[in-house]
This record gives sequence, structure tokens and C-alpha cells, in this order.
Amino acid sequence: MIDRLGLSALKSVSFGQILDALLPVLATLAALLIGAIMLLLLGANPLEAYGALLEGAFGSTNALADTLVKATPLLLVGLGTCIAFRGGVTNIGGEGQFVAGALGATMIGLWLPDWPGWIVIMFAMIAGFIGGAIWGGIPGVLKARFNVNEILSTIMMNQIAVQAMNFLLIGPLIDPVQLERASRIPQTARLSRPFDLPRLVPTRLHLGAAIAVVLAILVYILLWRTTLGYRIRAVGLNPDASRYAGINVERHIVLSLLLSGALAGLAGAIQVYGVHHRMFTDGSATGFTGNAGFNGIVAALFGQLHPLGTIPASFFFGGLLVGANKLQRAVQVPSALITTLNGLVVVFVVSSDIWRRNRAKRRVSEEEMLSAEESVEVPVVTRAPQAAETGLEDSETQASREAML
Repeated sequence: MIDRLGLSALKSVSFGQILDALLPVLATLAALLIGAIMLLLLGANPLEAYGALLEGAFGSTNALADTLVKATPLLLVGLGTCIAFRGGVTNIGGEGQFVAGALGATMIGLWLPDWPGWIVIMFAMIAGFIGGAIWGGIPGVLKARFNVNEILSTIMMNQIAVQAMNFLLIGPLIDPVQLERASRIPQTARLSRPFDLPRLVPTRLHLGAAIAVVLAILVYILLWRTTLGYRIRAVGLNPDASRYAGINVERHIVLSLLLSGALAGLAGAIQVYGVHHRMFTDGSATGFTGNAGFNGIVAALFGQLHPLGTIPASFFFGGLLVGANKLQRAVQVPSALITTLNGLVVVFVVSSDIWRRNRAKRRVSEEEMLSAEESVEVPVVTRAPQAAETGLEDSETQASREAML
């Protein structure tokens, strides 16, 4: 009986569904294959290079811990991306929301230096959450009230956040030591030691990684096990039908971007209290965020925009980023190749997701056409019996008339 159930379950899974699930993996392998060709052109051994990448990401306890630390902000930003995309909006403002949350959390630590560590950490996480929510909610309101394209507005909010960070770090929030030395390096003072997130000594793995995994489970429950999540997904699938059903579409658009920004802001707060313990800038967002705001989007796409799928996807991309440093040192290739390799993975994964979506649309349209053809009744089939009966009646009438004559 169990074998029959297993076989029926396997038969119900189509080749297309398996292909859709494997598309991100196949896209990554294709990107790495092109990277291998580039390594050969540079005179490096691809097997040695990728072996160094794997060793740098997973070869030791410290390497594995660094991979988890790198994956933590990607996971949080990716979770926010899942909520936004499921709500039918596109959030490209993870970098700015990350910075906004980090600024809010840093201010709490600088303004409350004598408070107990656990209270400051709790307030800092809340401040980061609220800061990111505000930065994500502004484009949400613009989208809901004035139909402003959220892609453009979130990108512009990134630049505003970066310029605000640059102003604060060379002005009100600059480290007093930098003023005394007249070096004016744009960074804040180091936060008090009691404010550091608990970590697994002697590695850099901190509590933020566990917080991110718990939040992934909670986001899954929110989207698929609550009425609010059902409404968010309904608005994302069909706003007109949702409005007809009585759902406030504008409110849920704002809520989707607000929650998405809040998780990115929380990622910024965790990055400050778990990794850097201060804020700094090189004039761009990348110097502090490490492109987590954009890489988190790719991790979400790799995980098929599912909160639970984003967990292994973030771990994979974290390993790719950490192992790339070991790859560069092992085979002595230019740093530009590492950037190119990461870019190839991003392009191939995003392209595979677009292709998967187009295939899904075609599959739905084909199913609708088949169901429409099956529901159409053939007039000849329904009227044939009636025609036959009428023919019999006419022959009987003619026979009776001939008998009477």
C-alpha cells in the first residue's frame, strides 16, 4: 500500500515541476562553467580554484561560521524580498533600508552607553526594525496613493539613505577620537562591549544567525498560515479580484513594503551589533552593507521566493562570497574576476527565474485552453438521437397512410 502511494505521488510530480525546482541550481552551474572558462583564459586551474572556494567557505569551523555570518543579512533581506514579491511589489531598496536600520540601532547604542547590555540590544533591534520599516513604507505609500513606480522610488531612497549616512558619520555621529587626531575617518565610536551580540567563541558566529532562521519560519507562518498573509498573497496575485472581494489593496501594498523594509533594517541592526560594532562608510552603501541589500534579492529568487527556501539559498551565497576570497589568494587571479563570477551567478539565477515565470504562465494558459475545449458541447452529438427518433416517427406515419389507401 505504501509503495503504491509512493508511486502515485511520484507520478503526480511532472517533469516541468522538477525542472522548475532545479532551475536555480542549473543556472548556478552554468555560471560556474563560464567562470571556469575565464579561469582557463587567465592561466588558472578551475578545479584548484573551485576547490579553494569550497575550502574557504566550508573547510573548517571558522570558515563555516564566517559563511553563516555572511548569510545572515542575506537571509533577512531575502525574507523581506519574499514578502514584497508575494504582495505584488518589487523592493529594490534593501540597501537603503539596511542603512536606515543600522543608523537607528547605532544611535541607540551611542546614546545609552551606561544602560544594561540586554536592554540596549533589544531597543536597538526594535529601532532597526522601525527604521527599515519607515524607509520601506515611504515607497509603499507613494505606490498606493499616487501609483509611483516602487522600483524607482526604492532605488532613489537608497541614495538618500547613503547621503544621510555620509553626513551623519562625518558630522554628528563621528568618532570623537577621529576629531582629536584630525583624521576625520567617517565612522562612529566603537559600541560598548556589553552591547555585542552573544557569539560562539572562538568563531565570529553570533546570535543573529539564529534570529534570522526563526524569522524565516515566522514569515512562512505569516504568509501561508494567517489571514493577513493570505490577503497579501491575494493582492499580489490579482489586485482587482482582491478589491472585489473586499480586501483593501492599497493598505496591503503599503504593509508588504513596510514589512520588507523592516526585515532589511533589522539586518542592518544585527550587522552593527553582531559584526562591526560601529558604523562606517567609504562614501557608498557597499562599504558598509557589502551589497547585502542586492544579494539578498538574488538569494530570495534562488529560494523561489519562499521563506524556507531562502534559508539554504542564503547559506549558499554566503559560502560563495566567503570562499571567493580564498579562491583569489589560491590561484592569484584579479579581484575583478571574483566580482565577475558573483555577477554571473546573479544574472543566471535572475534569468532562470524569469524563464520559470514565463513557463508557468504558458502552462496556465494551456490548461485553461484545454479546460475550455472540454467544456464545449458538440451540437451534432446532442441532436443525433432526436434526429433518429424523428426519422422513425416519419416512416411509421407513411406506413399507416399506405395501409389506409
